[in-house]
Amino acid sequence: MHPARAQANHESLRHIGMPYDSDESFLHLVLPRVRAALHEGRRVLAVTSSRKLQLLADALGRDAGRIDRRIAASWYAHPQRTLAACHEYARDLPTLIVGEPCWQGRTEREIREWIRYESVLNAALGAAPAIVVCLYDVRTTPTAALDYRAVTHPFLAGVNGEAVSEAFVEPHDLILDGDRHPLPDPTGQVTSVGFTAHELKRFRQAVADYARAAGMERNLVASLVLSVSEIAANCVEHGAGHGMIRMWVTGRELVCEIADPGGVLDDPLPGYIPPEPESPRGYGLWISRQLCDLVEMRDDAGTLRVRLHLGLGGPLGG
Repeated sequence: MHPARAQANHESLRHIGMPYDSDESFLHLVLPRVRAALHEGRRVLAVTSSRKLQLLADALGRDAGRIDRRIAASWYAHPQRTLAACHEYARDLPTLIVGEPCWQGRTEREIREWIRYESVLNAALGAAPAIVVCLYDVRTTPTAALDYRAVTHPFLAGVNGEAVSEAFVEPHDLILDGDRHPLPDPTGQVTSVGFTAHELKRFRQAVADYARAAGMERNLVASLVLSVSEIAANCVEHGAGHGMIRMWVTGRELVCEIADPGGVLDDPLPGYIPPEPESPRGYGLWISRQLCDLVEMRDDAGTLRVRLHLGLGGPLGG
């Protein structure tokens, strides 16, 4: 059956957390779901290590050619870009995505953002005719990620079947440790530049000059300038009409903080959900989250602070 023929008129996202503890349990849990999805005419995407993809392909036999396969290290390189890729893959046609994020080697900050990704996926694909199964190898997955599995997935599955997660929290209600803490003070020397609607060109040049002087790779300079320009434009158009940027370097990372004295944090998932094509707003933060390594936001006594992090690049870059 062709995927377009599958019936999805009344279907919405089914997001399932699935732990396993061996190659045997991996196949036992995944193989029947893949075969059922193919029978239903769904598009099927499997994202895990090359070894497990080969295990799955061997078990599927001739049907292996009917599924899309991606290496996890590439697919799960950046949470916001992964969110966009999932949205693009699953938004229109009935789909099964079986994915296993890469957890090993992640910093605490990165693990937090991947936990948030798992949560936001519920909102980004809420109306999609998709089944998303997130795999967790209990032998290697960090405790924090395992602990939040029931919080970020509406359904949990294992050898005893599938059940509703009683601990599930809606994405707009999820609060991770540190989410409400003040942003830490800058470290080292800080450069500040004010801007208004008439000074955005000068503002962009100042950011570019600072990034180049800090040793940032040329292509990343362009990404940074675009990101801060989008946030500054929001300040001018929808905030106080003016603002201030502070810039500093920490290790191999450049940090830019844009302060908008008239900004309001009224979106519970700012910049996480892809804006609709016809929407006149919502692109600034979405673009910045796609281009930067991390975007943090705080409402600080009536001033909205948006902090962008981007690695300098090069052999030691992030």
